[in-house]
Amino acid sequence: METFPNELRLGDVVDDYCIKCKRITNHSIVSIVNGEVAKVRCRSCYHDHNYLKAQIPPSKKDLKKQELFNAVLSSVDSAAPGVQAEEAAAAETAKKKKK
Repeated sequence: METFPNELRLGDVVDDYCIKCKRITNHSIVSIVNGEVAKVRCRSCYHDHNYLKAQIPPSKKDLKKQELFNAVLSSVDSAAPGVQAEEAAAAETAKKKKK
């Protein structure tokens, strides 16, 4: 059996974000699917979770803020054409009054 130096195996140590510890720690590989790491076990708290590729997932609070921001932005975008037309008309009347 031929092994490659960069090939990951079960039990190898990788860095990943632990959702229980809420920080990036060493993890042992528990599961590999199609040659990619699928599940890992934190070596600090021994919690098993999906491999997150050392990326911190957004918090639920941040997701809610983004959802509310997008809702407000979409309501502003739908009202924007009328508002822009009114602002343009007001700017034209202001120019006429100055002359």
